[in-house]
Amino acid sequence: MPVRNSGPSRAALIADTALALLAERGMRGLTHRAVDEAAGLPQGSTSNLARTRQALLEIAVRRLAEREAQVLTPDEMPAPRGGLDGLVDGLALALHRYLTGHRELLVARYELALEATRRPELREFYDAAGKRFRDPLTALVSTAGSPDPARHALSLVAYCDGMMFSCVAGSFHAAVPTLEELRKGFQELMSGMLGH
Repeated sequence: MPVRNSGPSRAALIADTALALLAERGMRGLTHRAVDEAAGLPQGSTSNLARTRQALLEIAVRRLAEREAQVLTPDEMPAPRGGLDGLVDGLALALHRYLTGHRELLVARYELALEATRRPELREFYDAAGKRFRDPLTALVSTAGSPDPARHALSLVAYCDGMMFSCVAGSFHAAVPTLEELRKGFQELMSGMLGH
């Protein structure tokens, strides 16, 4: 359930609780009242921050992007070696970190992604949040020598998304790859794309 301490603002607490409820109960379990109860807030607190369901979903998407950024680019991540090996190391470390320590975020992400397929207003918001990850990845792939960075970035995202889904909700949910296995997978993928 949500992280309860004196640190996060009420808005962050509500958004984190919304994500936890999505992961635990699915889209149907996400209501303003459920967020208030789970967060230990007075009734109406969530409605004061997010008057509509759309607004509640938007703060969940925004918070998901913030938390994913913390997972994927942590302050303590070691400096990459540079070049293709550095890119492979960074990708493997970020994915391993996500799979081993933040599975609930992935479940919430899938709930929001599916809901975005049904709500055009959320789709636009969801896609804008995802763009903040796509653009830097495209730039990294370009720096690594890709002759077609946009297409190769899409392939990397598809590989990562497939790996995350398989290891969290799919048939490999009980078999998370090791960091070295992920590194080998990224090495093979990148070598194939870049012709190395």
